[in-house]
Amino acid sequence: MAKPKKTSKEILKPAERLERKVYDAELKKLHIELVKLQQWVQQKGLKVCIVFEGRDGAGKGGTIKAITERVSPRVFRVVALPAPTEREKTQMYAQRYLTHLPAAGEVVIFDRSWYNRAGVERVMGFCTEEQSHTFLKVVPLFEKVMVQSGIILLKYWLEVSAEEQTRRLQARITDGRKLWKLSPMDIKSYGHWDDYTRARDDMFAASDSSWAPWYMANSEDKRRVRLNIISHLLGQIPYKEIADKDAVKLPKRGRLGKYKAAPYPFRMVAEQF
Repeated sequence: MAKPKKTSKEILKPAERLERKVYDAELKKLHIELVKLQQWVQQKGLKVCIVFEGRDGAGKGGTIKAITERVSPRVFRVVALPAPTEREKTQMYAQRYLTHLPAAGEVVIFDRSWYNRAGVERVMGFCTEEQSHTFLKVVPLFEKVMVQSGIILLKYWLEVSAEEQTRRLQARITDGRKLWKLSPMDIKSYGHWDDYTRARDDMFAASDSSWAPWYMANSEDKRRVRLNIISHLLGQIPYKEIADKDAVKLPKRGRLGKYKAAPYPFRMVAEQF
């Protein structure tokens, strides 16, 4: 007998915040594995597409940054599309996402994706209910074509409680370093918690397929969710460490001082620290 699926309330169990020292040590290990994965993806010509969706303030950006900060931006590309232009609004809905899908040797990470139509566009009235329902009917087939073309597709939903979301959005208002993260849409969306929950549930019911399943992550603690997601995605893509035939060694630099630098009047940056 199959086990019943957990509800979002059961998933969001309280947890002590992970200590920075522990987090840094575990993240370093995972970064080493991500570099190994990067080399494997390049050598084998894999095509990997990772979709991040979730509540406003759930920590998608921080999780993506944790994934990408030690790998090459030429291999791990982040796609965070702005609102569609007037021209893009007249195109087939998925058209502007297609050009960003990975080629061989690439990992593409979508910071929000085509699922905008099932979430913010539906809740905030940027599309009709009929358009949203049509999207939910078509998207499993769209993703099946992606997978059949050889793309490894991973979809993550970051879930956070209403209380923690409020705390994080409030912090964006009071912290000048985070103010840029607070968009006008975040403010407008804040009062639609139940509408977003309903939209999320409809999205999962329609698009949680065997070939492109959704994975939900508890994001009450940002440090824990970053480690959990990186560990999970590493487990979803079989890879091996590529052994170097020759150990890397620095060559001889040669004799220094054969050339005397010109006395150019450089404009030096003031050393204030």
